[in-house]
Amino acid sequence: MDFYDVLIVGGGPAGSSCAWALRNSGLNVAILDKQVFPRDKICGGWITPAVLSKLEVGAGEYAQKNLLQPIKGFRVGTIGGSSMEIEYRQPVCYGIRRREFDDFLLRRSGARLLLGAPLAKLEREGEGWIANDGIRARFVVGAGGHFCPVAKLLGGKENGESPVVAQEVEFEMDTSQLAGCRIQGDFPELYFCSDMKGYGWCFRKGDVLNVGLGRADPHHLPAHVAGFLKFLKSAGRISFDVPPLHGHAYLLNGASTRSVAGDGYALAGDAAGLAFLQSGEGILPAVESGLLAASSILARDFGSYRAALAPPPRSFLMNIGSSLPSLLVGLLGRNLLKTRWFVRDVVVNDWFLRTPH
Repeated sequence: MDFYDVLIVGGGPAGSSCAWALRNSGLNVAILDKQVFPRDKICGGWITPAVLSKLEVGAGEYAQKNLLQPIKGFRVGTIGGSSMEIEYRQPVCYGIRRREFDDFLLRRSGARLLLGAPLAKLEREGEGWIANDGIRARFVVGAGGHFCPVAKLLGGKENGESPVVAQEVEFEMDTSQLAGCRIQGDFPELYFCSDMKGYGWCFRKGDVLNVGLGRADPHHLPAHVAGFLKFLKSAGRISFDVPPLHGHAYLLNGASTRSVAGDGYALAGDAAGLAFLQSGEGILPAVESGLLAASSILARDFGSYRAALAPPPRSFLMNIGSSLPSLLVGLLGRNLLKTRWFVRDVVVNDWFLRTPH
């Protein structure tokens, strides 16, 4: 029987951030993940400077061996409609490849890595836990994403949850695809659905292209994706067919019915359902919750962790939007997306960069 003070299930940003924050605590920490790293991860793959700052990672240090695409602006519009470019004088965020980024964070976490081993069983015993009949731990952190086994076993039922559903693909373009791609590396493109219930994106990172679409309404997702891909070609953004897209799901903050912490355990990142409401970004909430989980373990206080993860108050725009008929929301949204101040100050600065004007 192996013993650890903290067993973290999931080696993504939430789990590795938690382990990294505990690296000098004197606690024996292990990360268990069913995958062997580096591994591919479905994700748009962009981070704000806050992610690097909170983890004390220098952009230059990371870029020495990994892709780090500076982003200096966005093209924003509606699918089938018009778009505009919002430009900045310096990089405001970065494009990454999750297989590189997650592996980098995992290797620097300082934890014992138990890779290629899924969590199949978790039982409470006394004041600790026994995992897979061979691992004993005082604390367990579930950081295995939306389908985290710890969340399934300890975080409560999923009844009433309404996840965002998405399909996307990331691939290295060949010579002909590079010639037929008008997406600029430092200008990701975001196109909202006509009903404002989701958006599609097209991010270029060097010779790698990431294309996808996510919606809060799961109905007819393949049709929305097909329409988006057709739009990208008709608008001249790409001239080729992209490889098959892959599906995934996540919960926006406030949509989860899971218990994010209990006696000796905590959920972090997508396992706790923390993606930002407007953008769906999950990496920064994963990092922040991982760091908070580590602090709660050191303080032996999971009550404060639950309080810290409480959903933020809904914004004025969201309150207005929730009270209007969906057809009117779509009409208003499409018109606002033609207005530069709204696109720059609200959509880009507030929703995606989280730097209010």
